[in-house]
Amino acid sequence: MLIRAVSTRDARFQLEPGAGSDAVHSEPEYSFAVTYLTLNTGLRGTGLVLTMGEGNDLVCSAIEKLAARLVGSDIEELMSGFGARFRALADDPHLRWLGPHKGVVHLALASITNACFDLWAKVRKQPLWSVLLGLSPSEVVNLLDLSYLEDVLDKETALQLLIDEQQSRASRMGILDRGYPGYDTSVGWYHYGDEQIRDNVQRSLDQGFGAFKLKVGGSLSRDLERAQDLRRNAGPRATLMLDANQQWSLPAAIVACKELACIDPYWIEEPTHPDDIFAHKQLAQEIAPLSLALGEHVPNRVVFKNYLEAKCVGFLQPDCTRLGGVSEFLTVSLLARKYGVPVVPHVGDMGQIHQHLVLFNHIAVGHPEVFLEHIPHLSSHFMNPARVIGGRYQTPQEPGSSSDIHE
Repeated sequence: MLIRAVSTRDARFQLEPGAGSDAVHSEPEYSFAVTYLTLNTGLRGTGLVLTMGEGNDLVCSAIEKLAARLVGSDIEELMSGFGARFRALADDPHLRWLGPHKGVVHLALASITNACFDLWAKVRKQPLWSVLLGLSPSEVVNLLDLSYLEDVLDKETALQLLIDEQQSRASRMGILDRGYPGYDTSVGWYHYGDEQIRDNVQRSLDQGFGAFKLKVGGSLSRDLERAQDLRRNAGPRATLMLDANQQWSLPAAIVACKELACIDPYWIEEPTHPDDIFAHKQLAQEIAPLSLALGEHVPNRVVFKNYLEAKCVGFLQPDCTRLGGVSEFLTVSLLARKYGVPVVPHVGDMGQIHQHLVLFNHIAVGHPEVFLEHIPHLSSHFMNPARVIGGRYQTPQEPGSSSDIHE
């Protein structure tokens, strides 16, 4: 079971007009920097990270440099102490200067990490969620790099968090039969017209969804008009979220959030620059009890730790195709559990890997059942696309992390 080869793929996909658009990205080109890890048996693992077109090739180049160090590794031995290997790759002395733990190199590490987890699950002939749930608390902790978190989450604390949830995890296993609830982001892209959004909402309601997200960040009057129209069409019981994609300054965010509060949003997402923790803290105080959500552009566990310590985030949105892959996602999930903040992932993978991770979060970590973002635009490109029926992700049964895409 030795890794004998590493290869990459620069995969880019054109979307339908308006799809994927937000206040910053007017014509996005969804792209995956793909890692393939092939065993001497021929079995292949697939890892994904999301980019937006130009620059995807840079991530692929960094993958080749980093992943070459895995050739010759036994997959089971690699995964038994993956946290240590993750740290060694993240702190590569030749590439760390380009980060550390952010940007092109960290995205490359995410793709490699996700390929390792996919390959591991395929070797064990199980879906990733099943592999993770079958691990002991100590085996889970060995997957993680907890460096720079020791002041709030050392190995003993992480281990105890998992042990404490073991007695009650059986009561949460029903999620595997029910399916994990989703919310529909695809109804309200920024460059969709009013009529298109109304049609999308009705279609989504008919499909069983009860939660929707709208992109904002333009003129406030127009944002308010669109948000009120969404509330009218979705109905008073629907759960609505608003996403500014970092477009506002702090003063503008304070004004906009207070105005948009009239539609009773469940959260307002990425209101301002993702590195400005103090701005988010001030904003959260100004607009309380309205909740903020963020994580799509938070690059690593250390920044997430600082956000949690600032106590300004109502919902955390880590993404295993933005962080250092599945391993760092699980680390952030444990951090969030310690601070009592729900995890609702951003789905740069279109929900393929995250449908596995939210099951582990709920059953093993004890996170509440909230919902998982649903973006179906690339579903036809996946060999085993996520299945959402009645507004719920159906539990995947195929071995791996559901990441394989058609050639």
